[in-house]
Amino acid sequence: MRLRRPVLAATLIALASPCFGESSLPIPVNNPPAPNAFVDLLALMSGHCKTLKVAGRTFACKTVAYAHGDGGRVNFAVAVDDPTDENHVVSFSGENGKRADDNSYELPIDRMLLNSKDRPKVDGLPVPAEQTSTGICRQTGNFAARKVTDVTCSATDSEGRRYELLFVSDGTPVSVRRIRQSAPSIQDPFK
Repeated sequence: MRLRRPVLAATLIALASPCFGESSLPIPVNNPPAPNAFVDLLALMSGHCKTLKVAGRTFACKTVAYAHGDGGRVNFAVAVDDPTDENHVVSFSGENGKRADDNSYELPIDRMLLNSKDRPKVDGLPVPAEQTSTGICRQTGNFAARKVTDVTCSATDSEGRRYELLFVSDGTPVSVRRIRQSAPSIQDPFK
């Protein structure tokens, strides 16, 4: 587990967005990639996925990370537990997240980032395919307190494929890394 977190963090930082793929049949995508941004905040969460469904297939997960880009884009990246593909990562991605209170956060999803060992590489790391999607992620807990209880996400891509996540924390404090300072992009009624 100690090695998995740094590998996931390095991938997120290098690509500024997570990746995904599927070991048997790749999911076709038909959307051009968006320009990359730099990750300025990374939070790694420890726990397990009660539910992880990717285009109709059920998987287990290794870890979940929250990555905030300097342009305001947020990704909930899920490292898929796929013994045939160590680069299998799926990310729920969106902008304009909102806090209803200090213990809840909602992120509207507008794309899924998908990667696998079969994706093209830049500097040795797979580049995610992007699929236009609609959906939402909800997080209970907050990073300032280093405590997240759960993350739930549900999205449907432009081809009608569904993606679902229910991640439950094991109670281990969240590992938060501020990589560099940037302007906040969250809509917070309490500030």
